[in-house]
Amino acid sequence: MSSLISVNNLSRHYGDFCAVNNISFELSAGDILGFLGPNGAGKSSTMQMLTGNLAPTYGEISIDGKDLLENPKAAKASLGYLPENPPLYQEMTVTEYLQFCARLHQLDKPQINSACSTAIERCGLNDVEQRLIRNLSKGFQQRVGIAQAILHSPPVIILDEPTVGLDPIQILEIRQLMKTLGESHGIILCTHILPEVQAVCNRVQIINQGKLVYNANIDEMLNRGTEKFEIALSPDINREQLAGHDIFTTVETIENNHFLIESKSDAAQLTQYIVEQKWGLTHFATQQTSLEQIFIDLTLSEEKTDNKLETDAA
Repeated sequence: MSSLISVNNLSRHYGDFCAVNNISFELSAGDILGFLGPNGAGKSSTMQMLTGNLAPTYGEISIDGKDLLENPKAAKASLGYLPENPPLYQEMTVTEYLQFCARLHQLDKPQINSACSTAIERCGLNDVEQRLIRNLSKGFQQRVGIAQAILHSPPVIILDEPTVGLDPIQILEIRQLMKTLGESHGIILCTHILPEVQAVCNRVQIINQGKLVYNANIDEMLNRGTEKFEIALSPDINREQLAGHDIFTTVETIENNHFLIESKSDAAQLTQYIVEQKWGLTHFATQQTSLEQIFIDLTLSEEKTDNKLETDAA
């Protein structure tokens, strides 16, 4: 697939503080990339640099083959952006606002009406196109914000917290819209809502303390590392007995004779081993790894490593 965004060795310093530390990644056509990180990780600084609102200290950014620093107008023309707080003019109708945005994008007069109609159709705004924006629900206002981002048919769309403050039905509608847009655009979704990334994105990227700590597709991430299984055994089997067997990397007691085990062996190998030990296996289930747990493991382990390094240096 062709690369729509190429970021190489991107860094941003605020005085002595390094907010973004030498990150590199690419966005391809058809990608919906979930961009995750705890507060203060460097997400906002990265988004501001990608959209041309903040100059990097070092590094290169290319959008649809155009260098953002050397040719900013052409690069930004290939970009649609929905900030966390959409830049809406409350006294305009939806149609008036989108026509205004179309002129800002320097669309030709013959193109304006068709571009607005297409954006209204794709974002499900047909029933409210003549209403004042101030009278719309938060969900519809988010849709208007997305409509202005796709109005000029940019190959790249950046969405910053697009479902914050929405009710569950509105969230599902916006998620479906993102999936639809992902079929014809490359999308970066910046969010704190981990289930949203798991529901919408095909790739995920985690930034922590200014550094990229993970970058892979969702399926790889959910299947990373060792497997966890829940098992139930005879009442006379305890955790200490299980922990003495090398096939288990960790053993936790859930309740009574139920255990959560971790192993580098697959389910078939584990089942065979447990049966051979005659432990009275009555239940065996693979535990689905959650994106939330993976996120916590990656970010907390990084912080613990950095804290240890600081302690050792002291």
